[in-house]
Amino acid sequence: MKRLFTTLVILLVVLAAGMSALVVLINPNDFRGYMTRQVAARSGYQLTLDGDLRWHVWPQLSILSGGMSLSAPGAQAPIVSAENMRLDVKLWPLLSHRLEVKQVMLKGAVLRLTPESQPKKTNQPIAPPGVSEPDIGRGWRFDIGRIEVADSLLILQQQNGEQLNLRDINLRMMRGGPNEAQVTLSTRINRDQRDLSLSGSSVLDMREFPQRVSARIDHLDYQLQGAGLPASGITGSGSMQAAYQRQPEKITVSQFALSANQSQLSGTAAFTSGSVPDYTLDLRSEQLDLDTLLGLATSEDDNVSAEKAPAVKPVISNDIPLWQSNNGLRNYTSHIALQADALIFHGVKMSQFSLRGVNQRGKVTIAELSGRVGEGRFSLPGTLDIDASPAINTQPELENIELSDLMRVLTLPETLSGSFTMKGKFSGDSLTVSAMLSQWQGNAALQASSLRLYGLNIPRMIQQAVERNSNGVRGQSGDEHYTEMQQITGQARLNAGKLRMYNLDGRSQILAVGGEGVLDLPAQRCDINLSVQVVDGWQGDDRVVQLLKNTRIPFRLYGPFNNLNYQLPIDQMLRKRLQDELKQQINDWTKKNQAN
Repeated sequence: MKRLFTTLVILLVVLAAGMSALVVLINPNDFRGYMTRQVAARSGYQLTLDGDLRWHVWPQLSILSGGMSLSAPGAQAPIVSAENMRLDVKLWPLLSHRLEVKQVMLKGAVLRLTPESQPKKTNQPIAPPGVSEPDIGRGWRFDIGRIEVADSLLILQQQNGEQLNLRDINLRMMRGGPNEAQVTLSTRINRDQRDLSLSGSSVLDMREFPQRVSARIDHLDYQLQGAGLPASGITGSGSMQAAYQRQPEKITVSQFALSANQSQLSGTAAFTSGSVPDYTLDLRSEQLDLDTLLGLATSEDDNVSAEKAPAVKPVISNDIPLWQSNNGLRNYTSHIALQADALIFHGVKMSQFSLRGVNQRGKVTIAELSGRVGEGRFSLPGTLDIDASPAINTQPELENIELSDLMRVLTLPETLSGSFTMKGKFSGDSLTVSAMLSQWQGNAALQASSLRLYGLNIPRMIQQAVERNSNGVRGQSGDEHYTEMQQITGQARLNAGKLRMYNLDGRSQILAVGGEGVLDLPAQRCDINLSVQVVDGWQGDDRVVQLLKNTRIPFRLYGPFNNLNYQLPIDQMLRKRLQDELKQQINDWTKKNQAN
């Protein structure tokens, strides 16, 4: 045991002495020119090292440098710059004239992918600058095992585009094979009062570098928080296969799978660069909950507070003109396809949702926008041309859609329920709900079945008015707080927020309704004039009952949606009808007596 211990001590002393001798005998500055030439030969980029290189022995044999930068030929700004760099090197290869770098460590670096950092084309190739250091690189092999970047910044910008900063970058790239690298990355992006945190791992395939690089992103975690998002933010994870092609420049994504709160997305995507970039998306989702993604869902406490708060008139904002807000559409072409087994929007659950659209530089065609809601279905095909006025034209078809769901999507009070069918043509200049309710125009044919108007029982109101004016008649309607129609049809014309309904014709077991009216959608007010005939539910004087069954009673409904008023001149109408009937009977009796 003593001999073994002595042997180990001797080995340690020899190693320490050898390392010390190596550090003393080899000047790290002798590698400066060699590393610069190797980087230029392999990548065409120029490596600049500021200050002297020096050894750092413990706990890892390393070469330390001052400031460093890596620049493309003719670029105005370096693609990588850092205040210091550490190269962890292997000891034994130095003894056989090999410089093997186990790890390159950059801290507080700035990485630029901007027009200023890109290489500039010249008539002649730019050769690496001459160096005065001794040419000790002959016979050496330059290898790097791992690159690590900590607490750094990445600046992304396309030509004439906005700048995007990725902060707090922590990147580790390890060699996994001759042309393979394992990468782990975490970063943070802050933009438009929103904060996105990303972390993930991937494997890079560099066999066709620099013409082509592919990546298998095994895991990606993210969290998005900030303005216009749910209080808890949007969190999720994903995986995908991605590939970058240099000429022609193209990015493709396959085997894409992403979760976002309670939603899932999968599919493929592609981007092709050029004078007119092209985007292609083909996505599928088992469930897409837009309420939780867009912050539209409300808690029970919020609903209770909303019920207690007084109703106020909605504010309709001045929408930005379409040519201005969507001017970017003319700068690219795109194809999108989305299918969702289940989609939730404003609490409305849709199934078999399908979207197919094409953008040809500002001329958008939505060939399909359809789905099912309960037992009903909807189809909303249309076109958008940002150079035309009106810019948007659509031909909606709704079949057996629940009216309360439609009112919820349009952010209108849910005072109606029933099965709704519509076919029409509408046009406008903005896709926001506020613009649809205040600026759009068009026509439609309407039909509803099992319709209920909550808050008013029109037959009962008429019967109560008759009972107050006649002792010989009473009504038999129930005390429900709604008016029900088995079937109603009509026409509608929308013009700048004013929805005029005409040719209304409705029927139920005890009611017949006709008339017309106007809904002021931005102000959430109405003025509807109906002629109502209560054909059943009367008891009493047969003569008066028959008179009431055959009489159309004027009924005006007006005021705010949440506080409706009505006018029902039943006493004047009954008095006049009785007077007219009495006059008619007297005239008939007079004519009969004159004839005798």
